[in-house]
This record gives sequence, C-alpha cells and structure tokens, in this order.
Amino acid sequence: MRLLIEKNIPFVQGLLEPYGEVEYLAANAFTPETVKDADALMVRTRTRCDAALLEGSRCQMVATATIGTDHIDLPWCAAHGITVENAPGCNAPAVAQYVFASLLKLANRPLSQYRIGIVGVGHVGKIIEQWARQLDMEVMVCDPPRQQAEGGDGWSTLADIAREADIITFHTPLDETTRHMADAEFFASLRRSPIIINSARGEVVDNQALLEALRSGQVHHAVMDCWEGEPAINLELLRHCAIATPHIAGYSYEGKVRGTRMALDAISRHFGLPHIEMEQHAPMGAAASVNPKAIARSYDPAVDTAALKSDPASFESLRNHYNLRHEVHSGKID
Repeated sequence: MRLLIEKNIPFVQGLLEPYGEVEYLAANAFTPETVKDADALMVRTRTRCDAALLEGSRCQMVATATIGTDHIDLPWCAAHGITVENAPGCNAPAVAQYVFASLLKLANRPLSQYRIGIVGVGHVGKIIEQWARQLDMEVMVCDPPRQQAEGGDGWSTLADIAREADIITFHTPLDETTRHMADAEFFASLRRSPIIINSARGEVVDNQALLEALRSGQVHHAVMDCWEGEPAINLELLRHCAIATPHIAGYSYEGKVRGTRMALDAISRHFGLPHIEMEQHAPMGAAASVNPKAIARSYDPAVDTAALKSDPASFESLRNHYNLRHEVHSGKID
C-alpha cells in the first residue's frame, strides 16, 4: 500500500509507516505523476482532487482532514470507485471561538444587545447558536435545507436576516446555491449596517461587492477569514476589514487532532488496518458553557490580523506555519 500525505497535516508522521510506503508532499506537489501509483491520499483543502489529478491513477481513497469537500470532485470520484471521507465538525469549536473572539474585539456594547443572524446551522452554526443564546443574544437562524427537512417554526430567511440582524455570520458549505449568496443585491438590502463575518468559504461572499458595501457604509465592519482567490486575496478589501486572517479560523490544536484522527480512522476502515493510536487527544465536542472573558482570554484575532496586513504575500506561509491555538474550555471562567 502506498499513501501520499499532505505534509502540513499534523500529528500523523510515523503512524501509517508500519502498514505501507508513506510519502509526505507539499500541496502543490500532488500531480498526476506523483499520485499515479498511490493507493490513498490524505489531503487538506489546498489539494484539488479531480479528474485532472486522479485520472489513470490506482487511487482508491481520498481522506481529507477537513470539514469541507469542495476541493474534491465528489461525483467524479464516486463514478470512478474512489471513496472520499472528510472530517465533519472537526474544527467547528475553533471557528465558533474565532467568531465570538472577533465580535468581542469589535462590539461597542454588551453582546446581549446584539441580534445575530446565523446563515448555515450545521456543525459550526449550531455551536454559535448555542453560545449566542447563553450570552443572551437575540438569535436568527437561516438554513433552508434543515428547515425543509425538519419543518417547525423559528427559521428566518436570508432576507429577514439582511433586514434585521446586527451581525451576520456565514457557515454554509460551498455549492452553486451558496456561491456569492452575499452579493451586491444582498448588501443593498441591509438595513442595520451590520458586522459581516465569513469563516465559511471565500466564494460564499462576493469579495468585491463586500468592499463596495464597506466603502458605502452598508456594512459597518467585516471579519474575513476565507477569501476569494486565496492566497492572492483582494488587497483593498484586506485594508478595509476590521479583522482579516489567513484562513485559520478553524486552526486549533484540538481541531487538528480531531481532523487527523478522523482521516486516520477512515484510512484504517477502508484498508482493514487495526486502530491506530495517536499520542494527542482532544474532546469531540465544543465547550458546553462559555462567557466573554473566557473567549477573549482564549484567542486574540488582532494578532493574526496584524500579521496578515503587514505582509499579505505571506498568506500561505502564515496559514501553513500557524501556531495552533487552544479552544476555549468548558465551564464558566470568571
């Protein structure tokens, strides 16, 4: 068995070597030539797994140590017998931590006086909803697939959130229904000059339209972790963002442990390997209870913002060499 592993995936070195030939590569070193004799790949979002990469290879499995799969051509892989496994929810607590730490930097009044609109209420959005309610915020949730599947009251439309929310945070996957869901028309419909947060996927927000909305005052503050065109991001938008980071919202120590753990388990299941123990461990869920002091103490996004704004060309280096932070712990902290 030959395995190719993206070299920036942490905590995996040495664990699979007893079961086959393992090679660690930079994301841009995954080419048709390097993967043609590989049985499995372990990747992150920077490795595009599609026909251009995998056609003619003997690859039978792709394990991505990430929540998202928009870097993988799922229909093509399915049609060619390639199993794809991701790591759902692995970094959700870290993204929630990022959102609230950013809000605490920007808020000019207690969070309980803000109405937050959450667009996409999956692994991340559920945590944000739970924490927001704990902090006595008024919460609006928009998730048409969940609304259709579950029914019931309490759902808001995107138009409702545009009209009524003081904070709008996006946590959707990227597909044709969510690409540029925050576009010029959406920003023109805003009524409260809200804080806009994108820690989902870069293309969920039309970056040029967001820049124009910031210039016009339709948007009061922008918090951007995910950008169109990464790592070659819109430098003018970077200058206008209050919080601007190099796609590291989910980069916690615990999230990376979970992501690697889930990718390892997927490979073990697929190839019938024994359970592989990791030295590192992490709780599977988010903090059950939080307060503003605990969140602010756990992470300061201004540090990462200063690093990116001072050297935008270092986007990929800052991301690949990020000093993994710890998530906010469970329990009330005074």
